[in-house]
Formats: sequence, structure tokens, C-alpha cells
Amino acid sequence: MLRVHSIESLGTYDGPGIRLVIFLQGCNFKCLYCANPDTIAYQGGSEYLLEDLVKMADRQRPFFGKKGGITISGGEPLIQAKELTNLFIRLKQEGFNTCIDTNGSILNTSSKALLEYTDLVLLDIKHIDNSKHKKLTGMNNQRTLAFADYLAEINQPVWLRYVLVPGYSDKPDDLHALGQRISGMQNIEKLEIQPYHKLGVHKYEALGCNYELSDVVPNTPEQLNRAKKILESYVNEVVVN
Repeated sequence: MLRVHSIESLGTYDGPGIRLVIFLQGCNFKCLYCANPDTIAYQGGSEYLLEDLVKMADRQRPFFGKKGGITISGGEPLIQAKELTNLFIRLKQEGFNTCIDTNGSILNTSSKALLEYTDLVLLDIKHIDNSKHKKLTGMNNQRTLAFADYLAEINQPVWLRYVLVPGYSDKPDDLHALGQRISGMQNIEKLEIQPYHKLGVHKYEALGCNYELSDVVPNTPEQLNRAKKILESYVNEVVVN
């Protein structure tokens, strides 16, 4: 069984094509800008039988076309890697495309086994500077970078994701450092710049929590274009979502 926070049908932002997106409950990061703070706690959500999720995917198969499939997001899906492996084995047997959206902080036997049945990894790199990463997420970035190195080693297809937070993760020097760190990784198909937004602020209010980035304003087009130009010198394809 998997502990699921929510499920989105016909998703278009979480991997190639049209996708069934399953958001799992529980995360080991506490990102200051998290749009889904209600997924962080390990308690909550609902338990789903793996076979029920496979049946759900099968009902939506007509919408997937040639590129679509199933994306597991969160929360942090690798926390439930062992059960996810069983799900992905079933999904691959049924011919589905599989994708994981992860912060890459868990690299162990279970997550390595899961990757054997994963077609694409959406890897969220929160910051290249360790101290700034810890300020943003509460955790260091060493495990995420080690995970990125492992994905390159096994030639696992990857789309990198980077949230551009004004004043936190948009400094040109940091963007160049990120680009230099990943420039030799041939498995990276593209990098997605995700603009900062406040769409989840109401959830903090509902949870009785303080939103620490209330003074941060959304990116300007100039900020996004500057970041895109910098990263394009290191990665073949860079898009702004």
C-alpha cells in the first residue's frame, strides 16, 4: 500500500505528455516556498492498494497517447521507494511510462531498485550552494548532488527542475555554479526553470503556520530571461514553466 495525499488527472506539467500524477504523503524537506505544505507531515493522506492505482492508470490510458503516463510526486516519493517499486513493476508490465518527481535526497538500495523501472526522473535541485540550500529547505544538498551523480552514472534520463526564488536562488554566480556542476551530465535532457509563486500561501494559514517568504514578490520577466540565458550556456534545453 502507498500513503497518498492526492491524485491529479490529465496533468501536463509533470513529465512528458498527459499524465496521471499521484502525490504521496510525507517529505524530509521543509522548503520555505513549498506550495503543498500539507504533504510534508508523514501522517495524513489515504492508503491506496497498488492494484487500485494500476486500475486507475488503465482507465486513463486513452488520454496518455504515445508520451504520457504516470508521475509520482509528493511530498517526497522516495520515502516510499520499496512499495513504489512494486507499483512500477506492475505499471511497466502493463506498458505505462513511469516518472518520479524527487528532491533526490534518498539514495539507497530501495531507491536504486525503483530507478530500474523508472523511465524519467524529474530532479529538483533547490540550490547549488550548500548553506543557501539548507536555509531554503532545512537540509544540506550533498545527498541531492550525489543522487544526480548516480543518475548520470547509470545514464538515467533526467529533467532538472529549479525554482527561481528572488533574493534566494536567483543570483547569477549561483546559477553559473549550478550550470558548471551539471554541464558534463549527458543524461540531462532539459532544465525547467520554475517561477516562484505564492499559490500555496492559503494552505499555511489553514495549517496555522507562518509563511516565511511573504515579502518575496514573483519573478519579473527580466529575472526569468536572465536565468534562462545563463543556464542555456550549460544545458542544451532550458525552458521556463
